[in-house]
Amino acid sequence: MVALRGRDIDTYLARPDPARPIVLLYGPDTGLVHERANALMALAVDDPNDPFALVKLDGDELAAEPSRLVDEAMTVPLFGGRRAIRVRAGSRSFASGVETLTEMAVKDCLIVIEAGELRPDAPLRKTCERAKSAVAIACYADTERDLARLIDDELRISNLRIAPDARAALTSLLGGDRQASRNEIRKLTLYAHGQREITLDDVVAIVTDASGLALDPIVDNAFAGRAADVEASFAKAMAAGIYPGMIIMSAQRQAAQLHKARLSVEEGRSELDALESGFPRLHFSRKALVETALRNTNSERLVKVIAQLADAAFDMRKQSSLAEVIAQRALLAVAVNARRRG
Repeated sequence: MVALRGRDIDTYLARPDPARPIVLLYGPDTGLVHERANALMALAVDDPNDPFALVKLDGDELAAEPSRLVDEAMTVPLFGGRRAIRVRAGSRSFASGVETLTEMAVKDCLIVIEAGELRPDAPLRKTCERAKSAVAIACYADTERDLARLIDDELRISNLRIAPDARAALTSLLGGDRQASRNEIRKLTLYAHGQREITLDDVVAIVTDASGLALDPIVDNAFAGRAADVEASFAKAMAAGIYPGMIIMSAQRQAAQLHKARLSVEEGRSELDALESGFPRLHFSRKALVETALRNTNSERLVKVIAQLADAAFDMRKQSSLAEVIAQRALLAVAVNARRRG
């Protein structure tokens, strides 16, 4: 069985074995499948844009004529040189063509097949895992170690460092799709251009997934005085691998917005106008909780909350191993304090 794992994958991708010219890349991480296919193509041919050097085939079309794969692989270039075939698998099977090809002597041609998730008994996967002239490489979501290496590689290119809390937050926001993760890191490095170090503020400000981590329910419930809901949503966030510092950062931002809105109310503006001023893009699903928070507090109390959250953020940086405990305690303190009106 030739199903590569661990370091064997990196070794093969760095220097493909001519004796195993058929490569199956499959798995749920389509970004990683695509990235590895691109890397192999760059090694296989001098110019990936040359249609004579690189042939692209559709798997569903091959299913109607599997022998075409064999014909293309055995074609000798008119002007010599290396060739490669890139196949994008679809819903129809062309495993018979691959099986025939595994029994032939393929020279100076690399065949790369990109597929999604495949069961162990899928014909294409079985064929490639059993053949001596083929390799099967699974592409699953990056582990924390993979993400750390990805972050380091991209930051090295931009000559940037990253603060420990920013790294932890960024890692929690990445994964699932290699290309999407790489794009987010590159976007972050572009945002931080001219700096020496990427901070937690930078991560919160720029990484796309930060807005989709369900941080708002935790923070909204805290300022609305709903301690039980804070505990439940905080536990879910921890189970999802969200860095606690992200939640405190979100709470600090919300405290500042509430303070601005509350000052407007105390200056005589209506709560509606103040809310629109302090929260210009507030989603309707959050409105009731934010209105409750604004109604039940005052600017003096919010100044104290802002200071308490700043202390929590500082303590988390000093004692990273206790970040989760410090964050939860600070949020519950906000919730308990919010129960007192005025």
